[in-house]
Amino acid sequence: MPNYTRADLAFEHGVGAYLFDTAGRRFLDFGAGIATSSLGHGHPHLTGEIAKQAAKVMHVSNLYRVPQAERLAARYVEATFADSVFFCNSGAEANEGLVKAMRKTMADAGKPERYRVICFEGAFHGRTLAMIAATGNPKYQAGFGPVVDGFDHVPFNNLNAVRAAITAETAGILVEPVQGEGGIRPAQLQFLRDLRTTCDEFGILLGMDEVQTGMGRTGKFFAHEWAGIAPDVMSIAKGIGGGFPMAAVLANERVAKSLVPGSHGTTFGGGPLACAAGNAVLDVILAPGFLDEVDATGRYLWRGLLDLCVKYPTVFTEARGAGLIVGLKCAVPNGEVQTAAMAEGLLTVAAGDNVLRLVPPLIVRQAECDEALALLERTARRCMPMPVQDAAK
Repeated sequence: MPNYTRADLAFEHGVGAYLFDTAGRRFLDFGAGIATSSLGHGHPHLTGEIAKQAAKVMHVSNLYRVPQAERLAARYVEATFADSVFFCNSGAEANEGLVKAMRKTMADAGKPERYRVICFEGAFHGRTLAMIAATGNPKYQAGFGPVVDGFDHVPFNNLNAVRAAITAETAGILVEPVQGEGGIRPAQLQFLRDLRTTCDEFGILLGMDEVQTGMGRTGKFFAHEWAGIAPDVMSIAKGIGGGFPMAAVLANERVAKSLVPGSHGTTFGGGPLACAAGNAVLDVILAPGFLDEVDATGRYLWRGLLDLCVKYPTVFTEARGAGLIVGLKCAVPNGEVQTAAMAEGLLTVAAGDNVLRLVPPLIVRQAECDEALALLERTARRCMPMPVQDAAK
């Protein structure tokens, strides 16, 4: 179906932070499958564990115990705020489960009228009918009929607007610690702390969409840890399988106990193969020192991006983000910059607010960052607006 605008590139194989197309050309991958190939390409531990499990059993369904899922869930519980984990397949599906869990928690507490969720302008939570309503962007809603009820939108990083939007029908708040699709816009850490306090004050739930920011992308296991808080429920996906389709909902006991048998489910979620991939990714990300390396690399890349903004202000006006989810606000159309970067051999991702998104595999280090910065400098030269007198000629 014609729902994707694809670049005329087909990749044959990848190694680490690099992809090679069918013509043999090498590209430095700072898109990582939209922040999904967390360990890069061809990671020996990840691919080995997937191959090993695929040779045993790939799918059994959730009619039976899945030891791989039990182990993976236990590891998430040990490393996070969560008491329970529900595995599924995509970020949108995880966010659907999160919202259902919020509503069900309130209904079980005798407050079924509390079903609405406060979301934020600039958010992106997925493309199901409910999640385009949660996202609130008319561009994603156009043509799909009446918008699903239950979502209210307020300005990002504005606590007064949040508090004013809370009513007797509010079940909770859903926030991305860094808005990815919306333009690499970080939540202020104090704002996240204030959301936690506000939810406690009003007796509502705090939900975190860490689909793009989780799994070490900001230099912490999950981005909300920078604020020193914990949500009640959280959606994760993208990098948790290192490229294998996988997602999850993590919740504290108050929320998790609402999802009783028959209330929610999935055919493929939490299967042996997906959870083998998930466990392999955790082996790497939770290894001592790995997240410290991500943090250090992110700070190194950040300094280089700031320098680019100073050197090429007619192309890049601002650097944004945290860790290895960063972006460059563009003074020229970001699609043109993305195309120019691709021509130089650098893969990036466009984002909202005319931002060029950089979300490389978490295994990149300073050498790859230096290469990316050099390619971005060549990209900037390609995209610099012509002086007025030259344009007139």
